[in-house]
This record gives sequence, structure tokens and C-alpha cells, in this order.
Amino acid sequence: MTPPDLQLPDDVETLKAMVLAMAEKAARTDALESEVADLKARNADADERIERLTQILKAFDRARFGRRSEKLASPTIDDEQQAFVFEEIETGIAGIRAQVNKSVTHPDGKRPPRPRKGFAPHLERVEVVIEPDELPEHVGKQKVLIGEDVSERLDVVPAKFRVIVTRRPKYAFKNEDGVVQAAAPAHIIEGGIPTEALLAQIAVSKYADGLPLYRQEAIYARDKVELDRKLMAQWMGKLGFELDILADYILAEIKTAERIFADETTLPTLAPGSGSAKTAWLWAYARDDRPFGGSGPPMVAYRFEDSRAGDRVARHLSGYRGILQVDGHGAYNKLARSDGGNDGVILAGCWSHSRRKFYELHASDSSRIATETVELMAKLWEVEAAARGQSPDGRVAARQATSAAVVNELFALWQKTLPRISGKSKLAEAIRYATSRRSIFERFLSDGRIELDSNIVERAIRPQTITRKNSLFAGSDGGGRTWATIATLLQTAKMNNVDPQAWLTLTLDRIANGWPSSDLEALMPWNYEA
Repeated sequence: MTPPDLQLPDDVETLKAMVLAMAEKAARTDALESEVADLKARNADADERIERLTQILKAFDRARFGRRSEKLASPTIDDEQQAFVFEEIETGIAGIRAQVNKSVTHPDGKRPPRPRKGFAPHLERVEVVIEPDELPEHVGKQKVLIGEDVSERLDVVPAKFRVIVTRRPKYAFKNEDGVVQAAAPAHIIEGGIPTEALLAQIAVSKYADGLPLYRQEAIYARDKVELDRKLMAQWMGKLGFELDILADYILAEIKTAERIFADETTLPTLAPGSGSAKTAWLWAYARDDRPFGGSGPPMVAYRFEDSRAGDRVARHLSGYRGILQVDGHGAYNKLARSDGGNDGVILAGCWSHSRRKFYELHASDSSRIATETVELMAKLWEVEAAARGQSPDGRVAARQATSAAVVNELFALWQKTLPRISGKSKLAEAIRYATSRRSIFERFLSDGRIELDSNIVERAIRPQTITRKNSLFAGSDGGGRTWATIATLLQTAKMNNVDPQAWLTLTLDRIANGWPSSDLEALMPWNYEA
């Protein structure tokens, strides 16, 4: 039965053509429905894979004991060691999305524009104008520009080596004795092949970007430039010697601060004659007055030692009188004892170290007390975020208004809980860590110069752990000292938002040309002007 408004032709051929057209339309509809169903299935599969990768990210986050994406409004803590994992997972997610998007077509064949951040104005712009094709039907017509579409894409010109050829002509005078010639320019490596710019690149790549010399050797070989890692290592030793006075200057400046931070990390080093690695230590001392409204530049100094003993830190901080904010390592405690020869040091604790112990238990849902502790501690960081940058008095007022009551509640909770649980439990261990350090934990409540945590120095020492991982070990005690010296300067440059390679290139050139040791302040990264 046909619809009343459908008029069928009497001609058989026309009727056949109509039937064929209807059949083709039905086939296209079936194909479209099949394609839509296939797209839905692929999207569902992609969503499932993306969700699985996202859950891996979250699980890894939780496993890092409270770093970065923590719950309960904790402070953000950068962790460069997580970057490798995040990058690979994010790459996998992007690959899945690209596969899905490839199947999606738009009516005009173009992808809808996406908002994007503009590129820095200092970057070179290369204008490329694409004119429409001249078609036969356009002959004799005058085009009138009514507008244009403009897009920007980030491009790169690969870095390349070049050779600086320096010629110094010699001149003699007619009928006169003697020869005149310009003096040879001074260089850090006298008679060597590297310019100061090359030395700076190698140093920054190794000590700031975590690229060991053997990897640099392979990269440079791609440009058919043979730079033996042994030769580069010798250059770095020379740099460490020349820059040592600057690193000492930075440590001396740090020790003039009202409050400094200290931390330490292992730095495996080859033991002489054995061929095996021994455990050495890289100590870090940081200064940053900005959180309490100070105007001094941030800086960090590293010191390489073969031990974690307290006499090392006592030597590093000899003569210091001020606040020392640290974790729970016992080496620092000796500095504050009256018989320790440095009784002017006031110790302040790091709440982040205490929090991590409770967060492990909270994340595994193994302790209601741990969860309650983490929830209460979150309020402390909320106060700190609001008071950051205020004067010391303003920070104390904010803390007394809110944080003091929270701290009292925490210690009351711990003291009530400890007698009721096993002394060997992880919770008891976390509680004892906090209660045994109550005086230094509470010190921030009455002194606005003190931070709630020592994350400033942890952020400063973290890049060295990445470099350590990539390099396996420092190589020798001398290599460790060079590492500490160069890293001190490069990390301080980064803390002051200064390009470390540009600064180091200029500084090496100045040192080679006899910069006076009486004016080291002018060489400091915080005084660098591009």
C-alpha cells in the first residue's frame, strides 16, 4: 500500500529508477547507522581506556604520600620525579583522543578553533602569506582585500655548532724594529677549543637539566662534532674551580638571613680504588624571604660531604645566628644545644614531614585518627595560603586567630590516642614523631618569619635528585664538589627567574677577563640583566 500523496509513474523505466534511488538511499542510511554505531563503540572503548589511565594517575598520586594532587586542600608540592610517569600517561591519553577525533568529521572539513595562549613577544616572527590560486575565471577581475585569517604555530631552528675563527694579524714597521699584534682574548680554558658559551651549555645541560655527559656526547656526535665525555668532564672540573668563590659567596649571603632552610639527599659516589659506589651526601641551604614580605633575592647553596654527621652541618653553618627550618634529622638538633658551639640557632619544624606519615595511613583507609589528623592539618595550610606575603606580624595574627586552636586540637587528639594503640604501630610512630617535636612545631605560631613547612628547600634540592638519577653517581669526591658548586649557581639563577645559560655565559666571560673578586655581588644571578 502506497501513501496517498506518493504518485508513482506509469513508465516502467522511470519506476525502476525510482526504486533504485530508494534502495541506494536505504543503503546509505544503513551504512550511516552502522558508522554511528561503530563510532559509539569506539568512543565507549576510548572513554574506558582514558578512565583507566586516569585512575592510574590518581593511584600513582596517592602512592607518592601526599605530593602534588593531594586531597583535603593540602599545599601544592612540586615533584619533578613524578613528571616522567605523568608525561607517558598523558601521551597515551592524547593518542587515544587523536584516534577518536580522526573519525569525527565537521561540515566544512575544518576543526573548530581552540583558544590558545599567545606566544611570547620576543620570539622571531616569520611571515608566510598564502595567496589563493589564480583560476581562469578570475582573469580580468580586480581582487579587493576584505580581511584575512591569521594563525601562529611554534617552530624551531635546531641548535647548531659553529667555529669562531680568531685572526690576530702581526705588523712590522718599515725600517723599524719590533712587531705589533693584538693580545689573544682571555678564556676560561686557555688554549682549549670551547668558548664560554659552549662551556655554559654543557654545564646547564648536566647540572640543571639532568643530561649526563655521555648523553651529550652522543647528541653532539649527530652534528659530527666529537666531544669526548672525558674532555668535557675536565672542562667541568675547571669550571667548578673558577666558580667556587661565587658559590661560597652565596652561602655567606644565605647565612645573613633571619631564617634559612636546610635539607640533604644522597649522592652516590665512586669509592677510590674499589670501583664500587659509596653513599655521599648533598646538603642544601636555602633562603627565601618573600613569604613574609621580605625583599631579598631567593638563593640556595649546596655542599658535598661524605657523611650525614652533625659536624658537617655545623661547619657549613658556622657563625649563623637565626632560625633554621628543618626536617627531623638529628644532625640539626645539635646546633641548638648550649654545648654545641652554636647556641644562637633556633630550630623550627616542618609540618609536611609530620603530615606525610599520617597521610600514608589515611590514603590506605587504615586509621580514622590519621584521617582526622589530615583533615585538621588541611586548615593550617589554608591559613598559610591566605597570609602568604604578609608581614611577620600579620602572619602571626592570622595564625593566632585560627591555627593555634587547630594545633592544640591536634596535640590533644594525639595525646589521647597514643596510650590506646600499639606502640609498634605506624600510627604510634607518626604520633611520637610529632609530639616529641612539639616545641619546634609550635614555633611558627609566634614567629611570622617561620614557614609551616620546609618545602622551599625541598623544591631546591629536588632537581638534584633528578640529575643524580640520570647520572647514577657523582663519579668522585672532586666531581661531587664540582656538582655542588655549579648546581648552587644554576639553581639560584632559576629561583630568580634568570636564564641560567645566558647568565653563566656572561659570568664565565667576565671571570676569564679578570673580574675583580672585590665585586662578586655584581656577578650574582639576581643582579643579571639580559
